Amino acid sequence: MTHSNVQDVTIGNITIGEGRPLAVIAGPCVIETEKLALEVAEHLKRLSEDLRFPLIYKSSYEKDNRSFETHYRGPGIQEGLRILAKVKSATGLPVTSDVHREGDIDRAKEVLDVIQIPAYLCQQTSLLLVAGESGQTVNVKKGQFLAPHNIESAVSKIRSTGNRRILVTERGSSFGYNRLVSDMCAIPIMKEAGGVPVVFDATHIVRIYGIPSKDPKGGLPQYVPTLVQAGVAAGANALFLETHPDPPSALCDAASQVRLSLMRDVLETALELAAVIRKRNLV
Repeated sequence: MTHSNVQDVTIGNITIGEGRPLAVIAGPCVIETEKLALEVAEHLKRLSEDLRFPLIYKSSYEKDNRSFETHYRGPGIQEGLRILAKVKSATGLPVTSDVHREGDIDRAKEVLDVIQIPAYLCQQTSLLLVAGESGQTVNVKKGQFLAPHNIESAVSKIRSTGNRRILVTERGSSFGYNRLVSDMCAIPIMKEAGGVPVVFDATHIVRIYGIPSKDPKGGLPQYVPTLVQAGVAAGANALFLETHPDPPSALCDAASQVRLSLMRDVLETALELAAVIRKRNLV
């Protein structure tokens, strides 16, 4: 059943919402080099044209919630935004990145089409308000500590600024120590609670926290396709997938990213399922 209270969000020529084509937000977890960013973006763009799905390129200029201070956090805002601007001009794709600080918003909004609020900061009122005031689309990743219906609080804070361009992302819930699970009912619950489109992140759910992401035991990426299919069937309006040409060599989330060469298979199945769901007016 569609949720009539879900408000469409338009980003350039992409519209995400009920009955709309399944959108995809994808790219490497963190910006590593300009060359890699362009390589992945161009590959994903060709894929989006072949399979006919709306695409937003994602790679963070900073990942500030790494386990240790010695772990790679990204190139920083100046170089990161320069690379994302290059990706944007070279491919025509809208781009997004995590934004951790209120003081970054003014600079970030000049390049980013979507400001992403990291899961750990989804209740950070001051950050949500400044993000809302930017006028850009804001994607709030639901914290793994938050019940699905409680996402309404974050949505309400952003709406209080007059901004209605809001997405929320389901990325799993804490299940004991260091593990996440996804309650598929969270997708319709978040739609009902927030009245906004829901993105489903199938890659962070398979991370096993407490184990460095460089360790193969730090994730279970073989289950990403299953989670993708379940998320689409549950009514996700968009998918969030981190991908890398060679995940073991990735500088962040190496154990959970989808190998770039496998993205076609993952997305072909997801899009076929999405077409059935939408034909039956279930999303």
